[in-house]
Amino acid sequence: MKFDKIKQDILGKEYSLSVAFVSEKKSREINKKYRNIDKPTNVLSFALHEDAGEIILCKNVIKKELKKFDKTLPELVNFLVVHGMLHLKGFDHGAKMEKMEAKYLSRTKF
Repeated sequence: MKFDKIKQDILGKEYSLSVAFVSEKKSREINKKYRNIDKPTNVLSFALHEDAGEIILCKNVIKKELKKFDKTLPELVNFLVVHGMLHLKGFDHGAKMEKMEAKYLSRTKF
């Protein structure tokens, strides 16, 4: 999956973004430590600096959510990466974020 153009559009050309997949155990640990939620989650995003951030995905949780979201694995991973980038840009959940997600997801190929 190529996200360079979308990453540049959302976060800027100079923004340093890392994307990592972790186990359910690690996802749960991170979610508990930083969000005080004691369960694994599909995606977490962390701004490390003004021009750097990280998106953490848990493939096992994502696989369990495929039916819930009615998406294939590549579609849901794409959605979650875009979702995470928008959080790094400062968007909160809501209609504006959903509109931006649709805009950028329409540019991805599966």
